[in-house]
Amino acid sequence: MRSARMVALFAAGLLALSACSSPTDTATGDGGAPLVVATAGEPDTLNPVLNYGVDGGSLIFDGLVARDERNQLVPALARELPTVSADGRTVTAKLRDGVVFHDGTPLTAQDVVFTYQAVLDPKVDSTLRSDLDMLASVAAPDPSTVVFTLEYAYAPFLQRLALGIVPAKALAGQDVNKAAFNRKPVGTGPYRVTSWTPGDRLVLAANERYWGGKPANSGVVVAFVPDDNVRAQRMRAGEFDAAELAPKLASGFEGRSGYRVQRVPTADYRGVMLPMGGPVTGDPAVRKALNAAVDRSAMVAGVLGGAGEPAFGPIPPTSEFADPSIAGKPSADPAAATAALDAAGWKPGPDGVRVRDGRPAAFSLMYPATDSLRKELALAVTADARKVGIKITPEGLTWDAITPRMKSDALVMGFGTPYDPDFVSFKLFTSTFAGQGFFNPGSYRSALVDQALRDARANADPAARKAAYATFQKQLATDLPWVFLTYLQHTYVVSDAVEGVAPRVEPHEHDVANSLWWNIHTWTKTS
Repeated sequence: MRSARMVALFAAGLLALSACSSPTDTATGDGGAPLVVATAGEPDTLNPVLNYGVDGGSLIFDGLVARDERNQLVPALARELPTVSADGRTVTAKLRDGVVFHDGTPLTAQDVVFTYQAVLDPKVDSTLRSDLDMLASVAAPDPSTVVFTLEYAYAPFLQRLALGIVPAKALAGQDVNKAAFNRKPVGTGPYRVTSWTPGDRLVLAANERYWGGKPANSGVVVAFVPDDNVRAQRMRAGEFDAAELAPKLASGFEGRSGYRVQRVPTADYRGVMLPMGGPVTGDPAVRKALNAAVDRSAMVAGVLGGAGEPAFGPIPPTSEFADPSIAGKPSADPAAATAALDAAGWKPGPDGVRVRDGRPAAFSLMYPATDSLRKELALAVTADARKVGIKITPEGLTWDAITPRMKSDALVMGFGTPYDPDFVSFKLFTSTFAGQGFFNPGSYRSALVDQALRDARANADPAARKAAYATFQKQLATDLPWVFLTYLQHTYVVSDAVEGVAPRVEPHEHDVANSLWWNIHTWTKTS
């Protein structure tokens, strides 16, 4: 039986779904009941130009291409996959006929041009601009054709065409950074926005004119609940149809009547980012010792409840570009750790903490305080490090407190993509992005890695790309700017009343849409 709070949440969603009076904005009511899903993260904006729906993860917008249940590219707003010229520098897309935005405006090639030009505009605060640094120009020779011209051949460019397309007329001549559109957007996707209450929920109504077919339900309410434990409590109270939970919290629903636990494979890794300029974290021997000291198998079994696997690098084992030679011991190797520290002159102190030249082998390890999984990983790393004489002080902080300290203090971080390795690794490990916020925050620099990652993105030949990524992974395993810990399985609890769930391998970014509910427009539920 649903709690009163669940009924209130549904009622609020339904009220928002029916609040508009124009024919184009009112749901007919003949779709299935709206669904309520809960996630930890909340977007800063609903504008794809400003980074909403990274890599096409959006319920509101469509890109020229999308991904199917196997993460393979399929046509979306493009009627077929765009064509690439022999030299790899010209990409042509033909638009699907009859697509309209939520307000009834027809989609044209000029909307696509505007979207990409807005990302490239230096006056627009888009972190996606560096993703498109290969794009020289985008043009619309006619209303249904878009031509992209690249500065250089970029192997995964078609995957960049998953970017959600915005209507030019809604944003032309405005300050995109401050536009009302960012909170009340208009897209072509399966759902349209009816309300967004910051810190609470996003309410979406079915787009009955969706080019891909009318959604199977009347709408979606996305509840934003950053605290893992609170999200679990509210799921137990019956407030949500589905919720992402940390593995241990999700396991509490195993065997519970009315629920099922869904474990989804991912390319999402967790690791300890070690600032290269720190007096302790920057020492190669300390990094090598920490890498050997951590017990990844114990973390998978204990912290993840078995929902994951050990990690030794940023390219998941499921990727065609993964190099198996970098894998180390999944369990701790204290002998190797102590040997590395001994050889570098880190001697045991009276309290067991190693010391060199009067400096203890000690540093802080930050993690976001509301993330129970990262907290447990930080505590596990702390305990393993202490066994070999490295003293770590874990600190649970807000992101506002973490951000200014990333250049000097270690941090439990998460990244990863099942798409092209270039999408994450180029920004995270090339010297070009050293010290730029969450891009390479530890200022790792390696000329060999820089060249390998440039070669991998510029070469369309799969064998050449694989060789370049092998070089990258081996050098990273030597330098150890990160101590990689685990790959996760994302764990969700889903009501037994929900049908249509189709898990696919997920990236790190998966809050509103790039998650279990990527295809929620096909979900239904029984009452």
